[in-house]
Amino acid sequence: MTYLTLGSLFDGIGVFPLAASHYGITPAWASEVEKAPISITKRHFPNMLHLGDITKIDGGEIPPVHIITFGSPCQNLSNIGNREGLAGSQSSLFYHAIRIIEEMRCATNGTYPVIAVWENVMGAFSSNNRLDFKAVLESFTKTDIPMPASGVWAKCWNGPREGC
Repeated sequence: MTYLTLGSLFDGIGVFPLAASHYGITPAWASEVEKAPISITKRHFPNMLHLGDITKIDGGEIPPVHIITFGSPCQNLSNIGNREGLAGSQSSLFYHAIRIIEEMRCATNGTYPVIAVWENVMGAFSSNNRLDFKAVLESFTKTDIPMPASGVWAKCWNGPREGC
């Protein structure tokens, strides 16, 4: 039997690992810097490895996992934030997650991770004149992504309101 494993970057209180564990996915490690959220995650997952500061992690040196999840800081992307976008000091940490994914893929000859999940705020679709979401897509795909002719990204479900 194959067991799926998960690594959680910007782990917070371990919501991704908790949800995954309910579906038989084993949380292997997490990266978080805040003490209170780490204590909560350690209580739920005492055997999970805690890696600390994302800026100091080498994706080629940590245990490879099938799934990497991350909800990178949103302060600069949020509609109620300062709207600096991915260039902002907090939201630019997104690129460290991409670096870790690339390092792991390189170290495993492209085998791991199989899936990467990024969760963020609705403002990510519009920050930097909608170019930040384009940068996110291009970071994941390593290809140029054209802006939609309409100038807006396709509608997505984001709760009771429709659209992005």
